[in-house]
Amino acid sequence: MKILYLFTILLLAAGCGSNKKAAEKSDDTINFALEFADAVMARNDSLIHYNGNKPKYEYDYAFLGSAMNKLGKYDKKYAKYNKDYIDYFVHDDGHIDGYKMSDFNIDRVRPGLNMLELYSETGDKKYQIAIKTLVEQMKGQPRTESGGFWHKKRYPYQMWLDGIYMASPFLARYAHDFDKPEWYDEVVFQITEIYKHVKDEKTGLVYHAWDESKQQKWCNPETGQSMHFWSRGTGWYIMAIVDVLDYIPQDHPGREKLIAILQELSDALLKVRDEQTGLWYQVMDMGGKEGNYIEASGSAMITYAYAKGAKHGYLDEKYLDIAKESLKSIRENLVTEDEQGLPVLIQTVGGCGLGGNNPYRMGDYDYYISEKQVDNDQKGVAPVILSAIELSKSYDEK
Repeated sequence: MKILYLFTILLLAAGCGSNKKAAEKSDDTINFALEFADAVMARNDSLIHYNGNKPKYEYDYAFLGSAMNKLGKYDKKYAKYNKDYIDYFVHDDGHIDGYKMSDFNIDRVRPGLNMLELYSETGDKKYQIAIKTLVEQMKGQPRTESGGFWHKKRYPYQMWLDGIYMASPFLARYAHDFDKPEWYDEVVFQITEIYKHVKDEKTGLVYHAWDESKQQKWCNPETGQSMHFWSRGTGWYIMAIVDVLDYIPQDHPGREKLIAILQELSDALLKVRDEQTGLWYQVMDMGGKEGNYIEASGSAMITYAYAKGAKHGYLDEKYLDIAKESLKSIRENLVTEDEQGLPVLIQTVGGCGLGGNNPYRMGDYDYYISEKQVDNDQKGVAPVILSAIELSKSYDEK
């Protein structure tokens, strides 16, 4: 695969930079990240039309853009791939195409992380204006009676694990970069608040969502919790924790609470880790049940969180070894190749939600296992790249 892959990339991209060549010789893990990044660009000349989709201002494309941007130290083309996506939507006056604040859709805040990075790199005023627009959304975001952010305006009184990742790392970095410490308190509160409501005391796992009103058909009428432990939902949440810890001050009173949650959840996830593959199922506590499958995006997100958590001392050192084993298993079990020899990430669920209309999503077992799987879905490719970066030695050394 390696020879055919490199030959293809040489034809499509006219060679690799010297930094990348050095990395390939010294670090197979970073090489894996670069292989996937090159495959992304070989198949899609722009993130704007990823996988043949129409241009859309959305969290998952921005998520992949962030992963690509981290590889910019090897070749500026990766950073440009990210910047071109954001610049397609953010105008010179800071207006964001495809964004409507009145929707109060927390997913639309995630691209703000890309904007924060670009503002740090360029100082371009348009990013600052767009960032402040997203902050204004979060100031007015509807809340549960207990203070938790609604996932979307059209999902009243509901907190989803997904939403913690969509807003919290953005707000934590905004607090850091713009000296707005009040947002540290908010971030800690949101992460701890949802944990209180979605944690299953028996297993230590976290349910996908919580309906404070207990009115949704998908929820337990007594607890408001959804029915199942979804791999990617858990992945979003655990990634949010390790990422916000980059910015929460060492002396913040809530920092240790976040680390404690990370440790508790990490331990719980070990108990449902598939013994054969070392990865995680789509419905996490039902491994082996008919229709269930090892899911790539959730597995990669947990791998990333384990690696980062251990490297920063939040988790026991054993989690670094577990992360290495898991990434190796992803490569062996969830990566194939196409006719050009490019890597293909398989077994990634395209999307899972709750409620809504046409049809209503009940969030039962059959729902989670029946949603379409999408090869090279951006929500899977991004954490695979991020996991490889986190586990590479040469990246840290550069």
